[in-house]
Amino acid sequence: MLRRLHPEQPDSFAFTAANQQWAEAQVTKFPEGRQASAVIPLLWRAQEQEGWLSRPAIESVADMLGMAYIRVLEVASFYFMFQLQPVGSVAHIQVCGTTSCMICGAEDLIAVCKEKIAAKPHELSADGKLSWEEVECLGSCTNAPMAQIGKDYYEDLTAESFGNILDDLAAGKVPTPGPQNGRYAAEPLKGLTSLTKYDSGRTQYNASVQLASDLGDTVKRIDGTEVPILTPWLGKDGKATATKSAPKPPKAPAAAKPAVKQVEEAKAAKEDQPETLTGAREGKPDDLKMLKGVGPKLEGTLNELGFYHYDQIAAWTPEHVAWVDARLKFKGRIERDGWIEQAAKLAAGEETEFAKRAKKDGTYED
Repeated sequence: MLRRLHPEQPDSFAFTAANQQWAEAQVTKFPEGRQASAVIPLLWRAQEQEGWLSRPAIESVADMLGMAYIRVLEVASFYFMFQLQPVGSVAHIQVCGTTSCMICGAEDLIAVCKEKIAAKPHELSADGKLSWEEVECLGSCTNAPMAQIGKDYYEDLTAESFGNILDDLAAGKVPTPGPQNGRYAAEPLKGLTSLTKYDSGRTQYNASVQLASDLGDTVKRIDGTEVPILTPWLGKDGKATATKSAPKPPKAPAAAKPAVKQVEEAKAAKEDQPETLTGAREGKPDDLKMLKGVGPKLEGTLNELGFYHYDQIAAWTPEHVAWVDARLKFKGRIERDGWIEQAAKLAAGEETEFAKRAKKDGTYED
């Protein structure tokens, strides 16, 4: 399907104050230079705020992340979770039309959409409240036919039950998601035939439906008024209001211990650690930046841990690698970049291809 920006676009886009705070917090999840990794959650938040992704919204996210506009447009146009045209103010209905649902009556559901919403997909209903489209498999084949409305699945549908759901939505009601024929999750319609004790003490609905029902939040879009936990990875919860339902802010993480202190504690605990030195032999450390994956910052960390020479690194065992890896900011780099093999060659007086390039143009990695 060809996905293009809608011909009619708003003049501008801006996150609300709460959503801006949330968006800025998401960027802090990623290391410096990797802010582009936040593109999908930021696009999703923009869509939750406006209902769809406009060109100004896409460009605003691109500016926030320092990305070229075309790169963010590529993401927005690739994923069908992003709507590139206005949708219903109450709900956008996505009817699964893939094999299981098609066999079980998806075409009847689409006919209901055409009758009650609009003749064509992505068109708004006369009152502007609803819109619809047919989508590929949503992974609920056992409960076919089904449709996703807002954040939830409505399953085991018939033309009649689906029509009632659309009528309720248009009337401002919030239908209960999940199976619409009385079954519990994806269990047999006639009830359990084994593991029957599992049936006792469970909630009225399956977990996701129960949560949606408890919150009364199925078609409501995120608008920033929710109690936000913005940066739990930094030990903060943003401006969460002090209510009984508000989660307690997590304790701030303990300050990282200096690498030298970690080495001392490891020795006390008798860990299987590699040989470390308090300083370079004869005051002449090897240039560890000649190892692919080691830049000035990482070289400083290795020196602080007690590693100054190629032969030290070349002697590392798998246990030693695990010990060092646990003390580096980016784990897995030792094996991924082959430090031990490189160090062995350099310690023997040989020269690696990376070392040749690094000496020639002065480029290191970090």
